[in-house]
Amino acid sequence: MAADETRDGVDLTNLDQPLFDGAGATKRDLVDYLDAVRDRILPVLRERPLSVVRVRPGQEPFMQKNLPKYAPAWVRSVSVWAEASRRQVTYALCDDRKTLLWFANQRAVEFHPALYAGGHPTHLVLDLDPPEHDDSFALAVRGALLVRQALADMGLAGAVKTSGAKGVHVFVPVAEGTAMDDLAAATRALAARAERLDPALATTAFIREDREGKVFLDSTRAGGATVVAAYSPRIRPGVPVSFPLAWADLERVAPGDFTLRTAPGLLKGGDPWAEHMPAPQRLPADLVEEGHTIPVARVQAMHEGKRRARARRAE
Repeated sequence: MAADETRDGVDLTNLDQPLFDGAGATKRDLVDYLDAVRDRILPVLRERPLSVVRVRPGQEPFMQKNLPKYAPAWVRSVSVWAEASRRQVTYALCDDRKTLLWFANQRAVEFHPALYAGGHPTHLVLDLDPPEHDDSFALAVRGALLVRQALADMGLAGAVKTSGAKGVHVFVPVAEGTAMDDLAAATRALAARAERLDPALATTAFIREDREGKVFLDSTRAGGATVVAAYSPRIRPGVPVSFPLAWADLERVAPGDFTLRTAPGLLKGGDPWAEHMPAPQRLPADLVEEGHTIPVARVQAMHEGKRRARARRAE
């Protein structure tokens, strides 16, 4: 297939095709956007095993973890044992403009890097997932402010961004040498402490039917989990992007303010994710200790689901 254009040695094809139904954008718009923000998005992808969500014409979006065999030899990769699927997964490493453009040409819209680099965890993350509601994002913001208060109570600080959907992500950079199980424990404890600040607003209930219309403080983004990258587009109408914010601006915005078309101009040459991110911090021992007493949410939910199924059968 003849290339429409070549950038940095990467052939780009079918650039004028619609990106996906409801996008209001073309594949060229995706390529241009990722190229425009490359100096911001590449630092948050570099050295991290990468999963992407791709969308082909006429097909449903799909998540790609394994790097395809047809990938160019210059796309770096890393092989990781996936405990959940009990197999080795060969992930791409998106470290440079050339690889980013190749992914754009593959119609990779969403970029989901691991929360570790070089095998070591780098951030504690809480994903604030609001209920389906006319004011979902405002509820997520209120939940994020609870997390900020819980962090401040421990002398910690984090950075915040929109998820690009209806939620909010809080990232807390952790000191080098933080053990993965301690990080996961601290994440559970942080969610529990934020929930205690306003249990009428927030919940740590993993089972959806138990959330009672509250904001879910998802503490499961640890270990091998991924979170959509800052500046990544999302496969949503209008192609919103996950956009970093100052805490002071969080209550003044809406997710639709930040899209593939508007985000580059809003950056004004800056990199708010890097600018707002605190220095790495050591996790307080009491936070880690508390977290180790809290069951892992997915495991607890699995056992609870089995218990409820038995109860229904008994009825």
